Amino acid sequence: MTDYDSVIVGAGPNGLAAGIRLAQAGRRVLVMEQADEVGGGVRSAALTLPGFTHDICSAIHPMAYASPFLGGLPLRRYGLRWVHPAAPVAHPLDGGRAVLVGRSVKETAAQFGRDAGAYYALMAPLVRHLPQILAMFMRPWPVPAQPLTFARFGLRALWPAAALARALFRRPEARALLAGHAAHTMVALEEPATAAAGLLLLALAHATGWPFPRGGARAIPRAMAALLCDLGGHVQTGRMVRSLDDLPPHGDALFDLTPRQLLGIAGERLPAGERAALGRFRYGPGVFKIDYAIEGDMPWAAPQCARAGTLHLGGTLDEVAESERQVAHGQVPDAPFVLLAQQSVFDRSRAPVGRNAIWAYCHVPHGSAADMTERIEAQIERFAPGFRARILARSVRGPQEMEAYNPNYIGGDINGGRQDLIQTYARPTLRRDPYATGARGIYLCSASTPPGGGVHGMCGYYAAESALRHPPA
Repeated sequence: MTDYDSVIVGAGPNGLAAGIRLAQAGRRVLVMEQADEVGGGVRSAALTLPGFTHDICSAIHPMAYASPFLGGLPLRRYGLRWVHPAAPVAHPLDGGRAVLVGRSVKETAAQFGRDAGAYYALMAPLVRHLPQILAMFMRPWPVPAQPLTFARFGLRALWPAAALARALFRRPEARALLAGHAAHTMVALEEPATAAAGLLLLALAHATGWPFPRGGARAIPRAMAALLCDLGGHVQTGRMVRSLDDLPPHGDALFDLTPRQLLGIAGERLPAGERAALGRFRYGPGVFKIDYAIEGDMPWAAPQCARAGTLHLGGTLDEVAESERQVAHGQVPDAPFVLLAQQSVFDRSRAPVGRNAIWAYCHVPHGSAADMTERIEAQIERFAPGFRARILARSVRGPQEMEAYNPNYIGGDINGGRQDLIQTYARPTLRRDPYATGARGIYLCSASTPPGGGVHGMCGYYAAESALRHPPA
């Protein structure tokens, strides 16, 4: 007899999703986490001053809200409340201008002048068919159950984002908007299929919004862990796993870890070919993150930016593309593309009255030791003049600190591996079942498997489905 049918190592959203799915199927489940709390990259803390709540890594969660699996779980019962800002996203430009993405495609398109028709023609069908698109593309392999919908999205998605923006739009506003969304891939915008992320994130902004949890991102994994326990599962924190000998008697073992860590723990159990393939897995760029406590509100030059939960600070398409190109080539960008979130504007539980908690990061080369504080603040000051004068405190984490916080962030890579066209689906290696490892009873359930990075739980869900197709080892 075993103590557990399934043991899961890592209590990030994917590990917890795997545990929930297995528990739903009647498996006896244990989730083990080396940190003192669940969450992985979805945790919150008072990083700057008393009374401020900052999200340590992941902050805005359109994928979690719209996830085919997480979206169907009764997490509200366990305290999860979603906050929808007045507008999902803003992309400021010089001269006090900004593009504001609203829930209405038509109203958003109206900001683009002669590009309005092209934007509406691009986005309206994607928004209308978003549930089918998510169902197809958040799978291990895209399945065109509806060929026309598949083609409508897929043919555009395969384009390099920079090329698609230039082909469809004439004005800088629409071009910059698509570039900012596509830059979430952390891949140069000239690479194939970088348009996919831009289109999907824009469609989510219109269809379901870019919400975040009230009180901090940690509300997501806490609610998931509570649900898992109610389903009969168990969660243990503060449990380091260095080898398979550290696991209690069990059937299957699922790892919410990257390939490098899996090799360190279970390498001797894996076939030689699998070990070699996992050793070739490629990690992506890192991030440099700053959390701010500020006095008052953000002094945006474009007042409409105050309505957005997320800001893309990078300027024009050419500027955003140049920043991401430099990172891809191992260079530190002089004018980085900065992602900024101002959750406390819409969730007053996160900061004292009259003050705000600001979240910001940029992309840097893998493992970079460069201090990006001045560059990030120059980019913020560019679009919010007077920002520096409002800073009360800051908390800074480069790639090394991010990896120390979460060992899955190898070299500061928050996506669990480079997410280019090849490694989106050949993730971690090219095989029919990307979650099975070739060793009976050992599965990978992290963002290093399809559909990759993001807080959506689908990697864990599909890994659990893979394990359920086989009796426990």
